[in-house]
Amino acid sequence: MSLRLPSAALTGLLFLAACGSASSQTTTSPVTPAPPAETPPSGGVPWPAPADPLALTRAAGLKPERHETLDFHVHAHLDVFVNGQKVPVPAGIGIEIHDPGVNSSTTSQGVSYGGINECASPCISPLHTHDSTGTIHTESATARPNHLGQFFKEWGVRLDASCVGGYCSPGTRILILVDGSRLSGNPADVELLDQREIVVIIGSAPGQQP
Repeated sequence: MSLRLPSAALTGLLFLAACGSASSQTTTSPVTPAPPAETPPSGGVPWPAPADPLALTRAAGLKPERHETLDFHVHAHLDVFVNGQKVPVPAGIGIEIHDPGVNSSTTSQGVSYGGINECASPCISPLHTHDSTGTIHTESATARPNHLGQFFKEWGVRLDASCVGGYCSPGTRILILVDGSRLSGNPADVELLDQREIVVIIGSAPGQQP
């Protein structure tokens, strides 16, 4: 005596058998997290000269002037690298480059701003860059050094004990050298003394450090 199953029941048994077979062959593999991006979602390079230089000058606690004051005139130098690539320090930080009293010239390093005799209104910070060589000028009537944090404030780039721009430790390696020695404190507090050399290295280091 043979047993005949309704077609619907037979279809169901075949479906269950197929599911069981597929389930027995399923394997799992460990999930490897994606490596962190070299460039953060915000605050990464490039860092151009800001459009509101004098507002940031005041935010840095400095007073814009109508001319260049050279009673106290010192130069520090800044190099910035991100993953081995040099990041330009823009010309015209701390200068209202569109003011008619601000002169410009073209050099081998690009455009340079300065030669200011007298602007009709404040046009230059006592802390500024004329060109893109990384030279930071302090030109002031007061013999008091400015600080790296004030310059980065004028640049519109975050700088504190944990972060440079959008790059923050411990997720991103940050190394700061001052006159060849590794800095362990807050880089914002570094004084911009004459002939001081500051190097900021974010991520992998360049092949040759300045």
